[in-house]
Amino acid sequence: MIIFLSSGLFCLLMAAVGIQAQQTPSINDLTAECLGNVIRLSVAPLFEEFDAVFSEFASYDSLPGLATQCGFSFKFDPMGNAMFFASLQNCFSQNMDKMFSLVMQFRLPGNHTTEDPVYRVGKTCSYTPWTSREILCDRNYMEVSVRRTLPDIQTIPKQPTGGPKARSGNFRRGAEAVASGYKMTAVVFSPSKNVMNVDEVQRKGYAIANTLTRLVLRSPHNAEETYLQNVAGVPMRVLSTSTFFEQKWLVTRVDATAVCPTPEAVAFTPEVITWYMPKHIDPLFSSDAFTMLEVYMGIDAKRLDTEEMAARNYSVLVTEAHIIVEIPVGAVGGNFKSHIQDDQYFVTYTIEPMLELLWIEEVAHENTSYKVLFPITTPPMARPPQVRNYTPLDTVPEQAVFVLELGTFNLDVELLNITFPTMVLTVAECNARGFNVQEQRSPDNTLKTFRMEVPFSDPVVFKERRAEQGVTTFTLQLIYGLVIFPEYAPFSHSAVVDAVLLDIVPPSVTGYCDQENFHITVDYRNQEPFFVVLVGKRLLNHEFAQQYLTEGDTDFTITLPFSSPDAVFESVHSSAVRSRLDVALLNPYNNMTIKYFSLACSFLKTLTECFSNGTMTALAVKVESAPGLNPGQLTLSDPACGPTYSDDRFAYFHFTVNSCGTTRKFINNVMLYENEISLPDELEVKLNATTSSEEEYQLKVSCSYVANITRTLAFLTRPRDNEPFAETGTGRLMVRMRLAQDASYNTFHQEEDYPVVRYLRQPLHFEVELTTSSDPKVALVLDHCWATLNEDRDSRPRWNLIINGCENPEDPYRVVFHPVEADARVRFPPHVKRFEAYMFSFAGDAVEPSGQVFVHCDVVICDASSPTGGPCSGQCVNQDNLKRGQRQHVK
Repeated sequence: MIIFLSSGLFCLLMAAVGIQAQQTPSINDLTAECLGNVIRLSVAPLFEEFDAVFSEFASYDSLPGLATQCGFSFKFDPMGNAMFFASLQNCFSQNMDKMFSLVMQFRLPGNHTTEDPVYRVGKTCSYTPWTSREILCDRNYMEVSVRRTLPDIQTIPKQPTGGPKARSGNFRRGAEAVASGYKMTAVVFSPSKNVMNVDEVQRKGYAIANTLTRLVLRSPHNAEETYLQNVAGVPMRVLSTSTFFEQKWLVTRVDATAVCPTPEAVAFTPEVITWYMPKHIDPLFSSDAFTMLEVYMGIDAKRLDTEEMAARNYSVLVTEAHIIVEIPVGAVGGNFKSHIQDDQYFVTYTIEPMLELLWIEEVAHENTSYKVLFPITTPPMARPPQVRNYTPLDTVPEQAVFVLELGTFNLDVELLNITFPTMVLTVAECNARGFNVQEQRSPDNTLKTFRMEVPFSDPVVFKERRAEQGVTTFTLQLIYGLVIFPEYAPFSHSAVVDAVLLDIVPPSVTGYCDQENFHITVDYRNQEPFFVVLVGKRLLNHEFAQQYLTEGDTDFTITLPFSSPDAVFESVHSSAVRSRLDVALLNPYNNMTIKYFSLACSFLKTLTECFSNGTMTALAVKVESAPGLNPGQLTLSDPACGPTYSDDRFAYFHFTVNSCGTTRKFINNVMLYENEISLPDELEVKLNATTSSEEEYQLKVSCSYVANITRTLAFLTRPRDNEPFAETGTGRLMVRMRLAQDASYNTFHQEEDYPVVRYLRQPLHFEVELTTSSDPKVALVLDHCWATLNEDRDSRPRWNLIINGCENPEDPYRVVFHPVEADARVRFPPHVKRFEAYMFSFAGDAVEPSGQVFVHCDVVICDASSPTGGPCSGQCVNQDNLKRGQRQHVK
């Protein structure tokens, strides 16, 4: 039986095996934590192996056997950090039933002399209350502790008959237990029925001991007396024992069973690790009637709360048969390791999740605490490295360099040398030659790449001039020599890169933005253009050039609207859109980039408009970070409120402030209405799944109104020139608007003729007539006329044709008012108004030409004999109808 020594002194000697000397850790590098029934000690950085273990009394030459028998385990990550786990009931813990003290000493590193640095760390942990049965599954052992009902048992040392030799006579490894006449006499293992005495148990590698109140049994996972049992489809390793205590006339039996999962309990995909744990662990239950009280998950023996698990994308699902743990491959808490198979690069991912369960059996009224520390390593995953060539080709050969990046690797990979056709150079020799070899880390410090710059002028670069094509080719052949630590596993990766440079001066590209457009100028410096131009993703062809290009003597300028499909939207805000235009000049011989230029600008645009009648309009644009977004699927906060118009780049919304999930709040004297444009949750999940992106599309829109405001109104009065009058009879005034077939206004299109097709800039002749009045004293005046994209007169976009009775002064093609004279059809000319407009299409920032235009008018009926100002003062006449141009819509 293993003795719980009162001194509690435990010392570890570490040996370094890395090729680079590790810094000796300071005392601040040692941290000890109490984690339930486990003590965890973290040392950073440490070394790859423990060479020996010491105590105050004895030394042992075989650390793995001691760790398994005494209740310890160790783990290292690729960075050299170490974790040491100890059961509270380990061999060297000072056990006071509820308080446990452990003192450890680390000798780091050296020649195992008394002069080596020694660090001491102690930890006292309390653990209450003990359950009836405590089961601990660690990486190298299984432990079960059960409450015993025997009288107090005292531990009496006994000289061991075998095993490692003691350094001092004060230390004894074997023991017997007696109390009030009771003596531990035998241990029976099931189902083999093998019977062993205490000394035999310990010689077999098991540990058995008594505390003041409990019996503790510990076993290696694959010990001879353990066996496999399929539990709910999951293979589990079982240790089942009965320990007998004898008195003169009495024999008492204490049963103890431990059950731990095996590696076959885990399933893998390239993205997810799934660990299945039976909910009803049959060998531990006497009946099916039990209640699961607690289920906790953790990493490295430490529990995680709900927020931490969500942040790491861990999940725990409790079903009728299983407790299922899912961990993404690469999640925080684990680490990758490099491997080489047949000179191919592979990686594995290792993580050590923990499950803590607490249940009570309703028949026996006994509770069980079950904790599993379960290291999981994925199968090897192929990660072939790649050489990326970032060589700039916009410079002369004398200044050009190959810029190569090799990756991506785990941190345990090092670059040793590079083989060129004529020589082999170490990394130091490469840097001395001017190749600037650098190791670059990822932002989260988990991956690395190797970057190198080789000048075209260096002899290791092969050059070939092709005079007939006016180019020179440069070729670089190399083999990277790499090694994986700490195994010193070598491997290599070869690459061939080339570049073609024109034997002429490269062009220059500059640009700027105004309020509406990008302006990109390419200067080819008095030489014939020797390149093709890629604007966005479209080649600059003849049709494209005719529309957007202006040529100079030695340059040309491309002018594109910021909303052009060739540009991309980087971000959108309520008052601005950030748009980017990428331009590349390509070598026509091999399509390699000669010059790359990118211009990004913020364009001030009102994407949200607020109207005094309580309506809002908002424009959402597709941004670069959400390439899979369909704007037509965007909605307001109420998913039932979709866009009134959308295409593959835009979505236009029109709604009232009391609908579509709009919220309202008061800030001082201002009412603030807010809404949000986004994808419905199920579409957001689908978008992220298809694009491997976690970008969310969210655009907040708001309008503010003054809640309480006072307006001052002044007015003057004057006597009436005559008394008001009204027509006799009953009825109502009717107004109709018709489109004439020509300027004679003799024939008109009928209802079945619509939609009427007209070419751009072709005249449209409208007539508006008061049809039900025969009073010569009234007159019809056109107050406002405008055009929209649909039948809704309040829709956006909108273009004004007539404003306050006059033509729109901002219209490049202003309407023309035609006089009306009495004839056989027109009895009262004041009842009729005629005007001429020109066919157009909306061509603005946010929409494509729609193909349809709807015209609306508001009219005023006036007293023709006594105009009183305002709309009734008379219809305007045209001042200038000579200017012509393209209409722009207003938002």
